[in-house]
Amino acid sequence: MKKTKRAQDLFLQGNNCAMAVFGAFCEEAGIDPEIAMKLASPFGAGMGKTRNVCGAVTGMLMAVGAVYGYTDPAEKGETFALSKKLLHAFKKKNGSLVCRTLLDLDENGEGEKGALPHTAESPCYTFVSDAAALLEREMKKPEK
Repeated sequence: MKKTKRAQDLFLQGNNCAMAVFGAFCEEAGIDPEIAMKLASPFGAGMGKTRNVCGAVTGMLMAVGAVYGYTDPAEKGETFALSKKLLHAFKKKNGSLVCRTLLDLDENGEGEKGALPHTAESPCYTFVSDAAALLEREMKKPEK
């Protein structure tokens, strides 16, 4: 669970959820860590603080694309299959893929959990941990 720990540490350092997850896997993708963090930076708090798709989920899919992505449209099936599998597992574990739903916020992203600290007690820490662990577990599977 080395990558999951790395994602947790990145979150605790103040990075948003997408940055934490994608940043933990940038080496596998051959992406410079600074570039990875910049690429993921607008996806925190549900994509630009809109509280839509969870940043941890976005970071997880960014890592899938960076490591397993395709350039030939004929090869898209495997990338989509892996993405769907990870999305299903995250949703099954947490109940949603949407930031405001995960945090029980209203349509405007307002509510008691609207401004969360970067601590291990934050629900976002759990989402970062879950996304990274799912991805790390999937990456350890041998190729067919």
